Order: sequence, then structure tokens, then C-alpha cells
Amino acid sequence: MASVSMASILELEVEERLRLVHEIWDSIAEHPDAIPLTDGERAELERRLETYQRDPHSGSSWDEVKARIKRGR
Repeated sequence: MASVSMASILELEVEERLRLVHEIWDSIAEHPDAIPLTDGERAELERRLETYQRDPHSGSSWDEVKARIKRGR
């Protein structure tokens, strides 16, 4: 693996750093099983999945969530 210093990354323009972050995130997302979860995180995900399976319409749509975020809530 090639080694890149933080100093050399910080010398990049913001747009280039954002592209790099995006590429790194995409490479991580390609292997979700490689991301370790704590027992608590796994339990919370299972709880949320069970809640959704009991009532798939109980949550909020993405548009509703975005609107709440933009309103500051």
C-alpha cells in the first residue's frame, strides 16, 4: 500500500480532498461486512429492523427527514 502523509493531503485543493474522501468512502462501502459493529450497534439495528417489519409505514420519508433537518429539528 502506498503511504500518503496528512500534510500532502492538506496541500490539495478542497475540491480534490472532497473527491478523495468520496472515493475512500465508496471503497469502504463496497465491503460493509468488514466494518465491525459493537453488540449495542447490532442490537439497535435489529430493533430498528423489527420495528420496520411490524409497520413499514411508521417511519418518515426521506423528504420529511430532509425538511426537518432544514428546519433545524
